[in-house]
Amino acid sequence: MFRSSLPLGASALDGRSPLAALLSLAALFGLCVGIAAIFAYDTATLPLVVFGAAVMATGFGIAYSYPHPVLGACNAVTLARVAMVAFLAGAVGVADAHPWVVFSVAAIAFALDGVDGWLARRSGLVSGFGARFDMETDAGLGAILSLWLLVSGTAGPEILILGFMRYAFVAASYVTPSLRAPLPESLRRKAICVVQIATLIILACPLSPAPVAAPLGAVAALLLSASFVTDILWLARRAG
Repeated sequence: MFRSSLPLGASALDGRSPLAALLSLAALFGLCVGIAAIFAYDTATLPLVVFGAAVMATGFGIAYSYPHPVLGACNAVTLARVAMVAFLAGAVGVADAHPWVVFSVAAIAFALDGVDGWLARRSGLVSGFGARFDMETDAGLGAILSLWLLVSGTAGPEILILGFMRYAFVAASYVTPSLRAPLPESLRRKAICVVQIATLIILACPLSPAPVAAPLGAVAALLLSASFVTDILWLARRAG
């Protein structure tokens, strides 16, 4: 039986520089996003704009802070998740996006979370860039889902707490320097992130009973808010 000589986490793109591999994958995934968006929404403009902006930001990150000589399958998986998030952005801009399409793509993107980290650890490609890449992808998924739940009438404006709390924290850090300090690894923070995205996906499921939307969203928002308050207080004590 044929066995690949590539180590776990490697790919055929690993013979190229990380930036070249990123651009090659981006071209492939961008084509997939465009075709899928045209079939789903009759337009691919917004998904391709979102994907292009994400690829540009990722390229800058690789150029200035990625320490490894190869991109690796771990970052390829994260880029695939970015493509799914970009595809979902198209659902926000149309009035008739099919709920099952949104739910299914979001569930797949969420299910792949953790695969990239596992691949990075197994292939020795762990990096601060990879962790940030994964985190920003999760944040983008949460933001897009919360916006879609709002515009589709599934949830009220309070759902934006689940999608934009982190962005509010980042914005606040520009006027409060103490919030820019690095936070230690936290199992609590990771668990709350899982609850946050899982809640949004459950609410996006067409089979979810309408009466559970408000209380479920409220509980998740309360947990997320408490997590951010905990981090803010920790940063304030450290700065003081």
